[in-house]
Amino acid sequence: FFLWKMEEGGEPVRDAPGEIPAEKKKMVCIVVIGMAGTGKTTLMGGLHKYLTEQGKVVYTVNLDPAVLADGVTYPVNIDIRDTVKYKEVMKHFQLGPNGAIMTSLNLFATRFDQVLQLLEQRSDSVDYCLIDTPGQIEVFNWSASGALICEALSVSYPTLVTYIVDTPRSARTVTFMSNMMYACSILYKYKLPFIVAFNKIDVLSHEFAVEWMTDYEAFASAARQETTYISTLATSMALAMEEFYKNIRHVGVSAVTGAGFKDFEVKVGEAVEEFKTTYLPYLKEQAAAVLERRKEFEKRRKEELKRSLDAAAKDPDREEYDSLSKLFADMKGVD
Repeated sequence: FFLWKMEEGGEPVRDAPGEIPAEKKKMVCIVVIGMAGTGKTTLMGGLHKYLTEQGKVVYTVNLDPAVLADGVTYPVNIDIRDTVKYKEVMKHFQLGPNGAIMTSLNLFATRFDQVLQLLEQRSDSVDYCLIDTPGQIEVFNWSASGALICEALSVSYPTLVTYIVDTPRSARTVTFMSNMMYACSILYKYKLPFIVAFNKIDVLSHEFAVEWMTDYEAFASAARQETTYISTLATSMALAMEEFYKNIRHVGVSAVTGAGFKDFEVKVGEAVEEFKTTYLPYLKEQAAAVLERRKEFEKRRKEELKRSLDAAAKDPDREEYDSLSKLFADMKGVD
């Protein structure tokens, strides 16, 4: 269930074939994170179309192993589904959906050095690398593989995180505060430039959200309309979040109509400058530690696979043993 195949011939296909510019450019990596149903994949498709129309060269990576074949609305250059067979992971390790997604990401992360090699081959000709993550947000955010992937990207390229918010579903103060708390936790976990993108503004304008972020009294007044304990808690939390609001970039977008994409590109430019001036010195200091953590992660994952291999060898079902044996042999070739 683990096949290392990027595209035909092992080489990703260039979306916009043509002459490579003589000057060297530094590719910008945008990691798109959000809860299920917020429109991450649709936004990826809309951004890809918009940026390509602006003359930019865009590279895409899909890290969601469970997305349906017709669920991806953009051309994929590197696809986790070509590497890890999600349903086979569920079968062999007897996992549920979320556990299988996490295990698939862990397996993929052990090969991420090869992804970096493929990106490096095109970093001088690609403007943006868009990275789509699983809808089960906790799987990517709180797993070791999610942090390692972001770290590996950030020590090589300007990298930023975009957190997608479903604007219509955040019209209630409690839901809005839950989203902001989650956004804050992601910011402090990844320690990278951060943009909050309020999606679906074609359905409902995000102006109410901007007002709540800039005017505590407006949020408190709206929260008082809900007479529940959680609304009282949300009002209290709003005071603690004021510093977060002051320093966070936010923009309203529509994945369907393309509204706000120009503003989003401006915010990305600001985030890249912040990355270079504020984050890069710190990341350079941490580069050796990041590499060491990645090697340790790969070692642990291989040890776990070897234990599974030994257990399968004792099972009369030779088909499972052969599958795991091939997996482990392929993994050793990464070193």
